[in-house]
Amino acid sequence: MTFTERDALREQQSGAAPAPYAAGETTTGVSAARVCTIISFVMAGISVLFAPILFGPAGIILGIVGRSKGDPLGTWAIVASVVGMIAGFALAVAVMNAAST
Repeated sequence: MTFTERDALREQQSGAAPAPYAAGETTTGVSAARVCTIISFVMAGISVLFAPILFGPAGIILGIVGRSKGDPLGTWAIVASVVGMIAGFALAVAVMNAAST
């Protein structure tokens, strides 16, 4: 039995209130790293259609934050943001060329 298990057992037996959640942990177990990664994927999708100069770098930064906090999907979020930003620029150029002719 580890030290934390022993403390938890002692609290249960004494009838004390359970310990609060640890910092950065929510009630569903979703970490801050996963939230940053999910938002990064959303930014990558938005950057294809709207303002790739803003949403692309925002997605890249959030992907880096998610990866540095330990989420392995952070790397894929960075890649998706870069691809979304490039696709958004390409789409903008195509629309501008079509509109000018």
